[in-house]
Amino acid sequence: MLKLHHAPNSRSNRIVWLLAELGLDYELNKLAFHPKDLKSDDHRKRHPLGRVPVLEDGDITLFESGAIVEYILNRHADRALLPDVDAAEYPEFLQWFHYCEGMVMPSVNTIVVHTLLLPEDRRDKVVLGQAQRLLNKSLAPIEEAIAGRDYLIGDFSAADIMLGHAIWVSNRLGAVSDDMPNLKAYVDRITARSAFQKMLDT
Repeated sequence: MLKLHHAPNSRSNRIVWLLAELGLDYELNKLAFHPKDLKSDDHRKRHPLGRVPVLEDGDITLFESGAIVEYILNRHADRALLPDVDAAEYPEFLQWFHYCEGMVMPSVNTIVVHTLLLPEDRRDKVVLGQAQRLLNKSLAPIEEAIAGRDYLIGDFSAADIMLGHAIWVSNRLGAVSDDMPNLKAYVDRITARSAFQKMLDT
């Protein structure tokens, strides 16, 4: 059985959401989002940097949320939520699947560090402002692309697990403004999904 090492309010939320969408059984090891759990000797054996998610499947261990999503869908879900490689939407799927970590999450990480994680005397307003502006710019192409669509490539896909989660986090940080009505509506749609609600409760 699959085993997921998960800490709430982290990228491992994506994997909890995915497993709920697929209805797959798995064992959950819930960790505190705190060094006492994540930097423990036991967890560092699973992930050398002491981070989550980590997926164990027998003697296989994986620790990158995008890689874990692809692994689960290809090995355990008969490529559900993945368009066929010959499908017209496949290139766009790849773009949005990877856009979250390439363009959105780096700015999100910086914002979280300089608003939540660092003590106030170590926070840098200049760095924070730069990250906020870059995140706003990074969200703009998605706002345009999602117009007239329910999900990123039309039907719900693994791209919505990856980038949708990043947009939801961005919205929580106040980065999805009222000037982005398509993204606001998109956040409402993904958060209304029953599997997303299960993620929030995990």
